[in-house]
Amino acid sequence: MEHYKFTDIEKKWQEKWLEGRLFRADTENTSNKYYCLMMFPYPSAALHVGHGRNYIIGDVVARYKMMRGFNVLTPMGWDAFGLPAENAAIKNGIHPRISTLANIQMMKKQLNSWGVGYDWDREVTSCMSDYYKWTQWIFLKMYEKGLAYRKKAFVNWCPSCHTVLANEQVVEGECERCSSAVQQKDLEQWFFKITDHAERLLADISKLDEWPEKVKAMQTNWIGRSEGVNIDFPVGGSDETLTCFTTRADTIYGCTYMVLAAEHPMLEKLIENVPGKAELMAFVEKVRGLSKISRTRDETAKNGIFTGRYVINKINGRKIPLWIADYVLMEYGTGAVMAVPAHDSRDFEFAKKYGLPVETVIEGPEGSPEPPEQAYEGEGRLVNSDRFTGMDNTRAAEAIADHMEKEGIGKRAVHFRLRDWLISRQRYWGAPIPMVYCEKCGVQPVPEKDLPVILPENVEFRPTGESPLKNCEEFVKTKCPACGGDAGREIDTMDTFVDSSWYFLRYISPRLSDKPFEKKDVDNWLPVDQYIGGVEHAILHLLYSRFITKVLFDLGLTGFDEPFKRLFTQGMIIKDGAKMSKSKGNVVSPDSLIEKYGADTVRLYTLFIGPPEKDAEWSDRGVEGAYRFLRRVWNLLEILEDSPESTGDGEAEKQLLIKLHQTIKKVTSDIDGEFHFNTAISAVMELVNHVYSGISEKGKNCYSEKCLRQVLSGTVLLIAPFVPHLAEEINERLGGRKSVFTMEWPEYREDMLETDMVVVPVQVNGKLKSTIELSRGAPDDKVKEKALSDEKIKSAVSGKTVKKWIILSDKLVNIVVSS
Repeated sequence: MEHYKFTDIEKKWQEKWLEGRLFRADTENTSNKYYCLMMFPYPSAALHVGHGRNYIIGDVVARYKMMRGFNVLTPMGWDAFGLPAENAAIKNGIHPRISTLANIQMMKKQLNSWGVGYDWDREVTSCMSDYYKWTQWIFLKMYEKGLAYRKKAFVNWCPSCHTVLANEQVVEGECERCSSAVQQKDLEQWFFKITDHAERLLADISKLDEWPEKVKAMQTNWIGRSEGVNIDFPVGGSDETLTCFTTRADTIYGCTYMVLAAEHPMLEKLIENVPGKAELMAFVEKVRGLSKISRTRDETAKNGIFTGRYVINKINGRKIPLWIADYVLMEYGTGAVMAVPAHDSRDFEFAKKYGLPVETVIEGPEGSPEPPEQAYEGEGRLVNSDRFTGMDNTRAAEAIADHMEKEGIGKRAVHFRLRDWLISRQRYWGAPIPMVYCEKCGVQPVPEKDLPVILPENVEFRPTGESPLKNCEEFVKTKCPACGGDAGREIDTMDTFVDSSWYFLRYISPRLSDKPFEKKDVDNWLPVDQYIGGVEHAILHLLYSRFITKVLFDLGLTGFDEPFKRLFTQGMIIKDGAKMSKSKGNVVSPDSLIEKYGADTVRLYTLFIGPPEKDAEWSDRGVEGAYRFLRRVWNLLEILEDSPESTGDGEAEKQLLIKLHQTIKKVTSDIDGEFHFNTAISAVMELVNHVYSGISEKGKNCYSEKCLRQVLSGTVLLIAPFVPHLAEEINERLGGRKSVFTMEWPEYREDMLETDMVVVPVQVNGKLKSTIELSRGAPDDKVKEKALSDEKIKSAVSGKTVKKWIILSDKLVNIVVSS
């Protein structure tokens, strides 16, 4: 039997799959359809084995579904716009288009080398004009419906990437990409009104039955629905009113001051004529430059400044001071907070620091010290609260809200943590925003007939923080679509998450030139049956995709309002205790491993490393173990050649076939359920070990050629989704004339699941030494013979005298020995 030549085998079958268009989907045929989709990658650099987990898992699912008779659609494309390519252009002088397309070719070659199969006829690339034309078209549709708008706002600014970040791209006060501390900057920006869909996005989470609970919880918390009251506080000496949102109307009588966020839109107007304005603005500018996370940490000292103005608490007519503080953000409520220091720990700390009143209005079961030593945030009875004194605070909150609405003091309201999606980026490498600025006509949308607005290639990359488009006259100078006069184009480009919020629709008809997709076709194929990707996209890509899908549904462009039916989020592969990254020096390249062991070995180990939804530590020794197992499977071909043609050990063959059917059931259940590929592979390993035990146990092959061929054929089908090249080759050598992935998945027989064999633990002097497999109800002499033939038991009793055997039939063997 020839050696396992994985290089030749894998090259052969990769070419056959490509030539035979194995993964080509017939989208006209929607019977038994199955849309299996992996999140498309950003083509930044070579893939490492950590990336591979996503694509290998998806490939296993697609191949398995093909064998179950599904018409499988499994496309791939590229999320090709983004900061890294532009930063590389600034640093190395390589145009983003050139580096991006080169990276795509390199990554495509890597994906093919892994043996992952896609319908490459459907490939989409977001930086190509035939794709971003329709991203721009979606923007125009949003603008028509009032869902795309422009306003001046304080935004997250990354000083390293020189661009604005959406709230979701800031992680603990740092840029999610480069980890620089994020600052606040006041800029004119474009937004998508995702808040209009906040209630619906939250309510429809209940429809996502086949999404991980963790992801649903993350989206629920990010949307952040709160019920409370909007309370109006007139500003003394002016016609202005400040509104604050609170979920604690029960504490209104304990409000002793009001605090504004440094970014509050009314702030500068309120302090316009206040003495000490310069000092106030210096404090405001300092706070605006701080990261949001540092401002809201519990351990951070709370700082503030008095504005010199007062507001009126209309519930009791009390005049209270108006402060600016760093611990209040615009993201929460209205950016104006009624401070109740007796019942809020942050307000308490601030009040103590600046000598502001602390007045108790809720008394706990043990009473309240006077003055309070700390904020009491629990439930209790109202005190010092006028007509509501003595009421339980929960009941009082409703009663006070009723009173406020009746007297015009406030109104019940619902607020969301979610803020509108900031899509403007001050960069070049992104889809141009299709808007024009005319001195006469103002802001004008580019007519649909003039799409796409082409991203020019002749630009200069400078590390200035300004878009290179600003200095590209051929791009900026244009005509107003309304009056025909001179006008200028928008020079900001769109957040790349806009590109990725709809790409799964384009795959269905990727070459359409007159529309982004055909409604009839996407309605037939979507929602995506199985979506696979990282949990880190829970409140970015996944939330944005849900939003855009709902907008398209509302526009009558699709017949579904959720994009992904079932979601699987794989865990990371880590090395040396950390996520793989070049900066940490712990990246494992698949290329050298494939050269040494083959793609099937890399695939097998990646799947076997642990439950796919959990993080797992990479081990080079584990790769070697996977390779040894594949050689054992390959060597079964030689054993088959040497098997007797028709006769074998009847009992051994019966037990082997039982093991085969048990394995079919186990592997099928593991794949169909929660993608427990590691335990499915373990079951196949046990089956292969069972085959070998019947060959070596008596020094001869216990199995006939017919029996062994049946088991090997079944094994090939079971391992095919995991190690497709090896499975195809063995199948062909067994006489198969078509791809194993056009064959039917094996079915188990219920009557073949019961075994007459039992595994019995064997102890020596009460200590477990080994296990042995016996026929159920085996006589004691057979039990003793089997136990003493076990190498571990032989070693344990060697040189000792067996004094006693304790045999519990089918359950336990204990050998009592003396030295």
